Amino acid sequence: MGHSDNHLMSMVDQKARLAGSNRMELLLFSVGGSETFGINVFKVREVCETMAITRAPNMPAGVVGFISLRGSIIPVIDLATCLSMPFDGPRSKLIITEFSSHTQAFQVEDVDRIVRVDWDQVKSPQNAAANAAGLVTAITEISEGKLVSILDVEQILANVIGEDPVPALEPIQVANPSSVFFADDSGLARKKIIEVLERMKIPYQYAVNGAEALERLRAAAARAEQEGRMLKSSIGLILTDAEMPEMDGYVLTRHIKEDRRFEGIPVLMHSSLSSVANQKLGQQVGVDSYVPKFNPEDLAKAVGIHLQKA
Repeated sequence: MGHSDNHLMSMVDQKARLAGSNRMELLLFSVGGSETFGINVFKVREVCETMAITRAPNMPAGVVGFISLRGSIIPVIDLATCLSMPFDGPRSKLIITEFSSHTQAFQVEDVDRIVRVDWDQVKSPQNAAANAAGLVTAITEISEGKLVSILDVEQILANVIGEDPVPALEPIQVANPSSVFFADDSGLARKKIIEVLERMKIPYQYAVNGAEALERLRAAAARAEQEGRMLKSSIGLILTDAEMPEMDGYVLTRHIKEDRRFEGIPVLMHSSLSSVANQKLGQQVGVDSYVPKFNPEDLAKAVGIHLQKA
């Protein structure tokens, strides 16, 4: 490992300052084999040596047991198993993560280092490795020929522990019906958002990253301007994830708030990065409200509040 765990975590403690700069820091690690994987340090609480793991009966595939860490009982998920990458070697590190209101440890072969990358250099995967198909949300090149696969850890967690079903939701009643435009790179998140909006009988449009969202929103704003109307007559709410390839949600929000054509359209940030610090960062760039993933009732309530204000 290129840096000590303490040094790694001192860098993690500085992560908040990157939001809004369209840059992020990736923690690099291996699960066995030649591939290098990465996870946004925003989701990482700490890195530690593998410790005693308590096994339990009838655990989901991929969960190897539980650890006790400073008074908390945390499930341990073996990433090699989740990625269908058989590996019989040692797993020397645990990456303790926090996102989507869950805390869990990912067991990996080893942790390398933290690197800083620009979001515009992070691309959606065209041909993800067959073993990790569907679980790689983006790919970036950190040096000549050195590719890093960024994992969709929300999807991995859903595969392991299951998805909460979207409950029955009341259709929304508004005086001036308008659509919701949302941006999210995670297939799981898009599926959940669509389920919520369809149950509420709300029309929607979406993009798979911030750059695509901004391009489509600007085109819609230009059409509205040519027709002599405000864009808010057709788009009542913009919903965005925080971390996305090519452009993150903080930068997307800043562009929206700086453009008078989007006046009157609230921006709701919907993210698994649910810390108070992340919410404050959103407020600094103009986010109107914040709802953590993936609670469909909370999302429906927030969407309803904003559309009924329109």
